[in-house]
Amino acid sequence: MNVPLVDLKVQYNLIKTEIDVAISGVLERGQFILGPEVKAFEDEMAAYCGTKYAVGVASGTDALHLALLACGIKAGDDVITTPFTFIATAESIAKCGATPVFVDIDPKTYNIDPAKIEIKITQRTKAILLVHLYGQPAAMERILDIARKHNLRVIEDCAQALGAEYKGKKVGSLGDVGCLSFFPSKALGAYGDGGMVVTDDPEIAETVRILRVHGSKASYQHVMHGFNSRLDALQAAILRVKLKHLDRWNELRRSKAALYTELLSRVDSIEPPYFEKNCKSSCNYYTVRIKGSRLSRDELREHLESKGIQTMVYYPLSLHLQEVYKYLKHKSGDFPQSEQAQERVLTLPMYPELSEEQIEGVASEIKRFVNR
Repeated sequence: MNVPLVDLKVQYNLIKTEIDVAISGVLERGQFILGPEVKAFEDEMAAYCGTKYAVGVASGTDALHLALLACGIKAGDDVITTPFTFIATAESIAKCGATPVFVDIDPKTYNIDPAKIEIKITQRTKAILLVHLYGQPAAMERILDIARKHNLRVIEDCAQALGAEYKGKKVGSLGDVGCLSFFPSKALGAYGDGGMVVTDDPEIAETVRILRVHGSKASYQHVMHGFNSRLDALQAAILRVKLKHLDRWNELRRSKAALYTELLSRVDSIEPPYFEKNCKSSCNYYTVRIKGSRLSRDELREHLESKGIQTMVYYPLSLHLQEVYKYLKHKSGDFPQSEQAQERVLTLPMYPELSEEQIEGVASEIKRFVNR
């Protein structure tokens, strides 16, 4: 059996003709940086997300960094976020000169726990940067209520959740600004790097546009220090093709997740992911949790790898325990739910083209290992 965590080749082969035509068009036009292809993609993404503006940038990390700057985050500010995420979330806060203030997670959703946010708010707090982890929307209603009460900006990290919905609205359209990643393994993945900022706020959108081109409003007219962070036309053309398929792909992901859950729900020591009833997950990742102490997560992973089944641990070390954040003076035990999750989660193969036979094979190997 050979089941990769994600298979980008099979998807390319299914849409090869469309992709090749799109790439050829860009090559023939000869405009590779920004331009009409990027503008068209921005317009399509704004419409898809339900926002007024979308601004393409070089990566999902840049989307976070530039969005924070556009929201006025600066040195001396605090930004509340989660310790259970990829480092780009907190790294972007630190790059602004601000301090990431960690809040523990809800053990069911792995997202930031809104019940624990207010105790961390001080006069220095200026924003909440939440993550829709694994594609599961965070508890937006409660978070937005807290933000309004304390006059805080809300930035959504949607890197794993494009197309997910919270009470009928697309993630990225609920807070002040949403940040997207087009890393190849994402639900909408480029053939390289790329990112986007989506918002209804014209000032945020305009500031990100200026920041992405070295702080210039017009050629060689610089109004602030900025960055070289532009989404290139080739990636935009590829993503325009793939965007047409995104909703169908996400529905396929959800159906694959449902099959996994059906097969694993009665397996001892395995807890399938929890999905909120008022939300629609993008199922970018399918992450199970190892319950109890009888089963070793790492031994299960080794067994699956020996059978040709690729897995991943997202994430093996919470951010507050990373060496780069020693200056925050956190210690083991400060965020127990995040620390428990890092020891127990395991992500299984998930992509739209994953077959039922492959899913059944993965589930069978898990059952075999658990029951041996």
